[in-house]
Amino acid sequence: MSQSVLPLSQYVLKVHSRCDLACDHCYVYENADTSWRGKPAVLALDTSAHIADRIAEHAAEHALSRVNVVLHGGEPLLAGPARLNDIATTLRDRLPEGCVLDLRIHTNGVLLNRRFLDVFEKHEIMVGVSLDGDREANDRHRRYRDGRSSYDQVVRAINLLHERPHLFAGLLCTIDVENDPIAVYEALRALDPPRIDFLLPHATWDEPPHWPAPTAYADWLIAIYERWESQGRPVEVRIFDSVIRTLHGEPSLTEAIGLEPSALLVVETDGSYEQVDSLKVTFDGAPATGQDVFRNSVSEAATHPGIVARRGGVAALSAECRRCPLVTACGGGLYPHRFRAGSFDNPSVYCQDLFKLISHIRDAGSMENHKLELSQFATGFGGWREMRALTATQSSIRRGAMRTVGPQEEAAWAALRAYDKTHRHAVDRVLAHPFVREWAVQAAQKKTSTAYLGNIVAAVALAAAAEGTFTVEVEQGAAHFPSIGTLTGLTGSSATVSVAEGEIRHHAPARWLPARRLTCGDFSVLIEDSDPFRDCYQLPLTGRLTAAELTAWQTAFDAAWHIVETEFPEYAPGLRAGLTTIVPLTASAGDDDVSSTARTAFGAVAAALPRDPATLALLIIHEFQHVKLGAVFEAVRLFDPKDTRLHYAPWRPDPRPLEGLFQGTYAHIAVADFWRRRRITTGAFGAHVQFARWREQTAEAAETLLASGVLTETGVWFVERMRETLTPWLTEEIPAEAVSAAKVSARAHHEAFETQNQ
Repeated sequence: MSQSVLPLSQYVLKVHSRCDLACDHCYVYENADTSWRGKPAVLALDTSAHIADRIAEHAAEHALSRVNVVLHGGEPLLAGPARLNDIATTLRDRLPEGCVLDLRIHTNGVLLNRRFLDVFEKHEIMVGVSLDGDREANDRHRRYRDGRSSYDQVVRAINLLHERPHLFAGLLCTIDVENDPIAVYEALRALDPPRIDFLLPHATWDEPPHWPAPTAYADWLIAIYERWESQGRPVEVRIFDSVIRTLHGEPSLTEAIGLEPSALLVVETDGSYEQVDSLKVTFDGAPATGQDVFRNSVSEAATHPGIVARRGGVAALSAECRRCPLVTACGGGLYPHRFRAGSFDNPSVYCQDLFKLISHIRDAGSMENHKLELSQFATGFGGWREMRALTATQSSIRRGAMRTVGPQEEAAWAALRAYDKTHRHAVDRVLAHPFVREWAVQAAQKKTSTAYLGNIVAAVALAAAAEGTFTVEVEQGAAHFPSIGTLTGLTGSSATVSVAEGEIRHHAPARWLPARRLTCGDFSVLIEDSDPFRDCYQLPLTGRLTAAELTAWQTAFDAAWHIVETEFPEYAPGLRAGLTTIVPLTASAGDDDVSSTARTAFGAVAAALPRDPATLALLIIHEFQHVKLGAVFEAVRLFDPKDTRLHYAPWRPDPRPLEGLFQGTYAHIAVADFWRRRRITTGAFGAHVQFARWREQTAEAAETLLASGVLTETGVWFVERMRETLTPWLTEEIPAEAVSAAKVSARAHHEAFETQNQ
């Protein structure tokens, strides 16, 4: 394997270099580059064989597990179904064993018919269709050469695709800011696509876009974003999903934003290698590499300076871009859009639009303007209504994570989307399980298989009492169905299961182990002792609890929840609305106060069974503070995440980053409050000591946060509300002996910290 060349895994294959429409915003025929005139109209079969060999050679050289090929044009359907069948057959036949071919086609749709669909079905070719909105919007640009509308033909093509929805990749819409954004969005959404891709018109500083206002394109997209969010994100929108992902440090879904190195190569109908196709808007011959499939390998093409330039990350951007606070989310925009006077060392011509759009999504998604909704959280509490709002935010995040990895499992994804229309309550129930998102995060990072999506879909069918047959992933002889149960006694890495009337149909030796719950009165939580993705706490887990162990947990939970409701009633509504799951941990020797939470597992608290119900009540209240604040952090930007300073935390032996100190301070409001109330109900000296220590040290930690200088305006407001809760407690009377003992304990902790961290 070559170690010096970054592999190219994405190819745009031009199968026809002419078009049957005359769109006036087309970057191929209406801009600076005229090289299409000298290219063969259709890709010859012997040329396609050379292309397939080169792609296969490169895939083998770099041990690629997946190659993405988009059949493009011009208009690729002009090549005809027979030619497309031959090209697809050649590509699939030549790839090395173990390398998956993801084959797609982008078309204007006017020629699409069932003969084409038969070819696409045979070769599993996903179809993307270009459409700019409703009839009026589409006909501004997408017309035949004689001026006729193409709208009806394109809608007819989309309706044909709905006969085979598993082949429908989505709609591509080029933005025209003269069109009504909501009318465009709703017209596209009414066609029920799996995805909408809004594209900025290709432009450069030398040939700028039509700008009726300085940020017209951002404003246009923001109007759609607001409608999309208000509807609960009913369809994937690539640019919005990509911005949300890059703001969370995840890879973009489009080359238009983000810093991921380009892995794309264009191959023309004459077999020549070209750089990204949109370079045609910059100058004549801009995409050319001077290489082709007959003389050069793909690895040689990968070393071309123009291709290397698009793989340099932040260092390859202009100085102005590198100084921008949003550079990691924006990535400088699309490479061709940076062109000005012979140089690409510039920000995007859409710089102001991208900055405004990304900032808006960051701030709107972070609820910066919703302080009233956050006020109860900031004080350390948070009732039923506030938790429901935060839970809705988490639901959007989970669905976004699913949209990232779900489409990789086409059959399961299609089934999940179908259930989302017919049994949305069941989909919501299963996706709300804390460890579904943990799986999605691991799958996005390629740390685990995407095949587990089949288990999730089967769980939805069980929750909906629907019927279906599913291929599920098996690990260590068991197939887990999140929030529902586990089927054990299986062999192999996968199994086919049938679901009917809310039950798994199975035969011996397979055994069904239902998920179990802990209850107290009308409140219950799942006791999650089986989910394969619950191991995210860096603490040892139990296996499936025995009957005796489950009884012990039930007894403790019943008593603990009674304590919460009678002694800590302000916390109960929030817990009812947000706590869904308890994960049993194994206690270390001599320490049964073991507990934890994980950012990706909203709604879950992990704990070892403590020595008494009061301690379990404390652990639940304390850890759920972390659950709440972790979700708030994902909804609100409270501090500068780039700050790397470490701080003393009175509850930890190690120095903590600001986020860790923030989390601990927030959680210890509840710890101090717990002992504040328990000292009254029990009169115990130890409770007085605990309250005396934690009210002082939590208040000091809050002052450290306020003095850090890296809190946002909302962050300052939030911590000030925390301080308002703590301040009255500092004047409550405590026995002098307890105050003295608390100071001794605090001093000993600090001295030990200093010694350990010298």
